[in-house]
Amino acid sequence: MTTAKRTRLSPDARRAQLIELGVDMLATRRLDELSVELIAQTAGISRGLLFHYFASKQDFHREVARAAAQEMIRRTEPDPELPPVEALRSALHAFIDYVEENPDNYKTLVRGAASGDEQMRAVFDETRATMAQRVIAVIGQSGAVLSARAELAVHGWVAFVEECVVRWLDTRDFARDELLELLTKSLPAIALSAATEDVRSLVEILTADAAIGAR
Repeated sequence: MTTAKRTRLSPDARRAQLIELGVDMLATRRLDELSVELIAQTAGISRGLLFHYFASKQDFHREVARAAAQEMIRRTEPDPELPPVEALRSALHAFIDYVEENPDNYKTLVRGAASGDEQMRAVFDETRATMAQRVIAVIGQSGAVLSARAELAVHGWVAFVEECVVRWLDTRDFARDELLELLTKSLPAIALSAATEDVRSLVEILTADAAIGAR
C-alpha cells in the first residue's frame, strides 16, 4: 500500500480522511485488525497525531464501524418510486449485494452488537432501528396502519434477516436467489404473529404481490 504524502488538512477533513481509510481497509481485514500504525502511515501522519483526532483506538474503531453502517444504509435505501413490495424486494437485493461485497464490514457490525462495548452496540442498534423504520414506512405506503405489535414483528424480521445473511455467508449451502426468496416470504409470515386486522390486510397485499412477482 502506498503511503500518502502528508498534506495540511483541517481537523474535520483529517478526521474524515482517517475514518474513510479505515472503512476502505475493512475490505480486506476485520475491524479488530485495523492497525493504528498502518492507518497513520497511509494517511502520512504520525501515530501520535492520530490520537489527536480520536480519544483511543476503540474510539477510532467505533467511528469506522459507524461510517460503514451509514454506507450500508445509504446503499440499501428503498426506491420511493417503486410499489411497496417491489421497493422492499429491491432493498433486500441491495442489502445482500452489500453484504456479499463487504462481508467483513458487515460481520464486524453485527458482532459488535454482542461485544462489551456499549457505544459499539449503540451503532448496531441505531442501524437496525433505521432499517426497521424503513420497512415500516414502505408498508405504510400500501395503506396499512401498523399497530405496536405489528411494528415489533417488523423489528424481529430485520433481526431474522441479519442472522440469515450472516449464516448464509459462512456456508452458502443454497443459492442467493433462494436466500432472497426466503427473506421476502418470511416478512408476511412473521407479521402474521401480530394477529391484527391491519397486519392481515398487509399479508394479503404482500402475498398477492409476491405471487405475481414469482410468475
